[in-house]
Amino acid sequence: MSADLLQKVQDNFSAAVGVAMVIVDPDGAPVTKPSGFSEFCDTVRARKDWRERCFHCDAVGGRTALSSGEPAIYKCHCRLVDFAAPIIMRGEYLGAVICGQVKLADDSHPDLVDLSNIFPPEGSWTEDTALLGLHDRIGTISYDRLRSAAYSLYYIAAHIVEESYANGVTQELYANNLRLAEESQRRAELERLLREAELQALSYQVNPHFLFNVLNTIGRLALIEGAPETEATVHAFADMMRYILKRSGSQLVPLRTEVDHVRNYLYLLKLRLGSRFDFFIEAPEELDRVLCPFMILHPIVENSINYAIEPMESGGQIEITLYRDGKHVVLDVVDNGPGISPDRRLEVLRGEADHSGRKSIGLHNIHCRMRQYFGDSHGLEIVSPFRQGRGTLVRLRIPVDFDPCGL
Repeated sequence: MSADLLQKVQDNFSAAVGVAMVIVDPDGAPVTKPSGFSEFCDTVRARKDWRERCFHCDAVGGRTALSSGEPAIYKCHCRLVDFAAPIIMRGEYLGAVICGQVKLADDSHPDLVDLSNIFPPEGSWTEDTALLGLHDRIGTISYDRLRSAAYSLYYIAAHIVEESYANGVTQELYANNLRLAEESQRRAELERLLREAELQALSYQVNPHFLFNVLNTIGRLALIEGAPETEATVHAFADMMRYILKRSGSQLVPLRTEVDHVRNYLYLLKLRLGSRFDFFIEAPEELDRVLCPFMILHPIVENSINYAIEPMESGGQIEITLYRDGKHVVLDVVDNGPGISPDRRLEVLRGEADHSGRKSIGLHNIHCRMRQYFGDSHGLEIVSPFRQGRGTLVRLRIPVDFDPCGL
């Protein structure tokens, strides 16, 4: 991920949740520009000796999070509370995301790491009257709210790292494939690597605009409610990240997990779009264990949201229905948007559809993957009368008794 995009993610999260944020290296030194820092902390860090103490606290917080494998919430040498989310790529500790600069309503929580007394009191910030006044103006939040923000950021940071790694792997595979293409006797190996690169890239596709919208929604809810709905929102988003990041090595998953992932996705969108759309999911329990390709449903639903629901001011609908038809499970995604023309439908399936100067390949990838797993007769079906309000139906047919060992 580029430094500019990383900075935008940081700035958006800080503004949405209302906490200060910075990304630091293993020694606690910042690697991004601080976002949302308080006047108190900016003043403290302006002095070199106090700034070194801040770096040390952040380094200890990051190492504490690394040792536990979870976010660490700690009180810094200035008696403000931060949390550290470790950044780890393939077992290597790269640093941590530091958030906070707040006070807790109750700072006696047993999980709070207290670093406020790790330095001698002589020459500390407490001897500065102006700083004491700025310190008094720091806001107070609950431990549970800060913990929810910490775990949200933990999963987001993990996803960003994995996405960056996936992009690097894809680029490396592409370079290798170009070299292999020059050797005719290894063409079969070239095709296999290209197919694997496409599948891996698809596994890490999550629209960054959706990510920012979710963060903004969490921030707004946190400001206006007490916060059970905020908690449900955070948990739904965390479940989405967990599904994407912690799936098994297999490319096949039970239908139930795929449907639950999409249900969380639509629930979060419903919070943002409100009455502009409704969704309905019918998935009988007897179909829960049927295997389907990983992330096969999400791009279809996201496509319906982007091109059918988002342009509508109200009345949008998405229906997802699963039912058994003989030896197959039929999965239908139906929207009530403007529909799609026959020519456009063919372009989508061929991966030739153009949107704002770039190719839209999400549905094309699903079409190819379905045929790869289950045969040419199991490609994506798109049905649309192409009349306003009549919408589009996208259908998948998945064999009930498919044997993954045959792959």
